[in-house]
Amino acid sequence: MLKRPKIYKYLTFSFILSSLFGAVIYTQLTNRHKAIIKTLLLHKTGLVDSDWHIDNNQKEYKMASPTFIIDGIYKSMEGPKASRYIQLNQSDSLVWITGFNVKAVDAKTNETLTNDYICHMNVDINDTQYYNHWKLEDRIGKQYPRMTSLSHGLEHFDFPKGYGVPIVGTDFLFVTTQTLNHNQPNIFKKIKHEVSIKYEAYNKTQKPLMSKTVYIQLPFDKYDPFKEPLDPSSNQCIPVETKNHTYCDKAGNMLSGHWVIPQGKRTFRSSITEQLQIKDSARLHFSAPHVHPFATSISMFDKTENKTVFTCNITNYKNKIGLENIATFSSEKGIWLHGKHEYELIMTCNNTSKVDQDMMGSMFLFFYDKELDEKIQKKI
Repeated sequence: MLKRPKIYKYLTFSFILSSLFGAVIYTQLTNRHKAIIKTLLLHKTGLVDSDWHIDNNQKEYKMASPTFIIDGIYKSMEGPKASRYIQLNQSDSLVWITGFNVKAVDAKTNETLTNDYICHMNVDINDTQYYNHWKLEDRIGKQYPRMTSLSHGLEHFDFPKGYGVPIVGTDFLFVTTQTLNHNQPNIFKKIKHEVSIKYEAYNKTQKPLMSKTVYIQLPFDKYDPFKEPLDPSSNQCIPVETKNHTYCDKAGNMLSGHWVIPQGKRTFRSSITEQLQIKDSARLHFSAPHVHPFATSISMFDKTENKTVFTCNITNYKNKIGLENIATFSSEKGIWLHGKHEYELIMTCNNTSKVDQDMMGSMFLFFYDKELDEKIQKKI
């Protein structure tokens, strides 16, 4: 039987060995995975505030995220993040979501900070629960269940007057907010994200919107995905990685939704006809784009009629990396898209930095939902 001093020695040795092994593994992780581990440890040990702080009233659901520590460069989708489920209220009454907002604040002083620390804020629905309630089971699983996303350059928006997304107050929404830091390598800053979801009671006049997500997917060489240089005239890309945001089309070609852009100006385009899933026609009222720094515009293009449906221009900061503003498309009247037409997303970029950068291009599209409107009218 081992004596107590020897047991302590073995335990100490094992702890040191496992710590060294863990440290080696940690150094080999991507920046995104390092942020996940650091944030988890800081929140679990109580070294920083790990709670969401909720302030709910009848017109706006407000919450403050746990504390995030910014301690280095975090590019898009790399920074510390946190998620939680919420319910807008505790009744089965129908409410109308009309807008979203996110801002970064100093964790100590509550002072509003630059949007440089906001990567994105996602709002997901439980599509099974949502569509079962309205007897629309055929929609379950047809679209990624993300209602919308705010991101760097687009930190708030409201739907056109009289429109919104209807939801039962007790239905769950899944909110994720993530930090960003493109410009300050030498930093140690504690921040929070303040998130708000605007909503109102149903007054029998609002029209329901249905969200659909479309995004650029570019082909890459599945046998040698990181081979360079590429033919400048081709639409092929170098993916950032091949594990996330990677897709396969019907012909077996590999596609990436997160790719590398070289220095200079480039234009990228991708079919979104299958993603739209328009059977006959649909009336579009709002679009919230999601792009990364160095994008300069993103457009929906009607290939059948050979014309641009609309363009959202993007303003980059001139003295640092980042997006000052992403324009949205918003219309009370709406514009019609047709099931027999072919549609594309077209993005223009201008990488003015001295190194390759990463890029994504997507839109959250909100269509008038006639089928749901008829069900709501019958139910009331």
